[in-house]
Amino acid sequence: MPKPEVPAHIKGKGSRIFEMRTYESHSQHDAKMKIEMFNEGGEIAIFRETGLHPVLFGETIAGNDMPNLVYILGFENMAERDANWGTFGSSEGWKNIKDIPKYKTTVSGITDVILRPTSYSQM
Repeated sequence: MPKPEVPAHIKGKGSRIFEMRTYESHSQHDAKMKIEMFNEGGEIAIFRETGLHPVLFGETIAGNDMPNLVYILGFENMAERDANWGTFGSSEGWKNIKDIPKYKTTVSGITDVILRPTSYSQM
């Protein structure tokens, strides 16, 4: 994503949350395949269709646990997050791409953090 996008349904709401996920890969090749899965494979489109609201996607260029991909999703609350992840997990789109051989081993570890913005947050 060329710039962050705050989902319209949560913009300016005090109760909103953000989920930051980091996907580590065993190799640079696997990391590139995961990025391809999001872009050309259509995973970002499936996110949007199932209520997982992308804020940003980025590739880490320095730091620990590389190579990795970091992305942030935005939700009104934990109930929306949980329901929409359930919708994603059972969607036909996800079922169709998750078992494609070139994408099966792209992630070796996942870190998942829920963030709550401060009152002065720009998001």
